[in-house]
Amino acid sequence: MTGTSEPAQIVTAGLLVIGDEILSGRTKDKNIGYIAEYLTTIGIELKEVRVVADEEAAIVEALNALKSRYCYVFTTGGIGPTHDDITADAVAKAFGVSIDHHPEAVALLRARFGGAELNQARMRMARIPAGGELIRNKVSTAPGFRIGNVFVMAGVPTIMQAMLDFVAPTLKTGAKMLAETLRADAREGDIGGPLADIAKAHPETMIGSYPFFDDKRGPNTNIVVRSRDPARLAAAKAAVETMLAKVREAL
Repeated sequence: MTGTSEPAQIVTAGLLVIGDEILSGRTKDKNIGYIAEYLTTIGIELKEVRVVADEEAAIVEALNALKSRYCYVFTTGGIGPTHDDITADAVAKAFGVSIDHHPEAVALLRARFGGAELNQARMRMARIPAGGELIRNKVSTAPGFRIGNVFVMAGVPTIMQAMLDFVAPTLKTGAKMLAETLRADAREGDIGGPLADIAKAHPETMIGSYPFFDDKRGPNTNIVVRSRDPARLAAAKAAVETMLAKVREAL
């Protein structure tokens, strides 16, 4: 009797970036790449990123689509003290729950700002949808929150990173994506045909080609081979190396 190995568990995520300032170009997003690399490293595959304005309907629509499609959804932006920080309200609407000041969040902010400085604007940051669990951050104290499979985090990169560090130990993770990068020393057009043949012969791997300009050689290409299975990765990498040797010899 021959045993079969179980398929690698895949944990997926979507990312919702919220903010007029991102869409206008006034603020350059620094969170997408960081989150993508962070999740990949711990074994979560970021499958989709959406960017929406500070509009309740747009946030609710995007959130409902993402939270039903992926294991986790992470949001960034819109949980500050100003009138246009409406993410918490939109999340509450997406889940069909009420929203109110969370006692623990109020206590955290009171400890940070004191009674005199804990004004109405700052109190907005203590409003959490019913059933939400706080996401602490060691940078500014004001918390994010988790509700269902959605993690609501700040847009400021340093604060978002602190929040991500806080939630990471609670996340279910899957098999990590392994990757090998090979320098082709050939143009993308020189290797396109044989690379497609290798991709067909190794369907359990992902093979991509990425052109770049080499100051010494001119147009060049990096080939990246990805797989969750080390043996399959090694086999595909060997096939690419053999192909590249033949292409270089013919050039």
